[in-house]
Amino acid sequence: MTNRKSPLYTRKGDTGKTSLFFGERVSKADLRVDALGTLDEANAMLGVCLGYCTNETLRNHLETIQKHLFQIGATLASKGKELPTARFPRIKASDVEWLEHLIDLFDSETPPLYGFILPGGTDLGAHLHLARSVVRRGERRIIALHERENQNSQVLAYLNRLSDFLFALARFVNHQNEVNEKPWKS
Repeated sequence: MTNRKSPLYTRKGDTGKTSLFFGERVSKADLRVDALGTLDEANAMLGVCLGYCTNETLRNHLETIQKHLFQIGATLASKGKELPTARFPRIKASDVEWLEHLIDLFDSETPPLYGFILPGGTDLGAHLHLARSVVRRGERRIIALHERENQNSQVLAYLNRLSDFLFALARFVNHQNEVNEKPWKS
């Protein structure tokens, strides 16, 4: 056995506290930490989606989104303090517009939608639906945080668009694989 300190654990969180970007200690149950954890979960779900994705263009889009989620996390963890933008760029209106372009592109390739559909389909399609629902939860957490202290409005718009994009992409993937969507019926 080696005597070097493990980079995987510090024991600092054993009391239920964690550190934000600039060292401030907060409860792991803090709303900000909950939002950060939900973004991490969404990012992990995108990693699962990448495991099923063989299309290089789609893989590139999903990997870009993963990077954006890290950017959002860094912004949240900085608690309003400025980060070096060269290393931690902020989400901008152009990032939201990029998602809107992708939504329009993938939505134009699928049949019109006239009602609710049941999430599912191919492995990738089903996991994209799951990622979408995790992003929606993250959006709700960040909105709650925004109600307490002002957040970057582009982050709110980005997450709103991201869940729409993941929905459009799930439909596109299922359509490309000739998997029919199941409409919801009461």
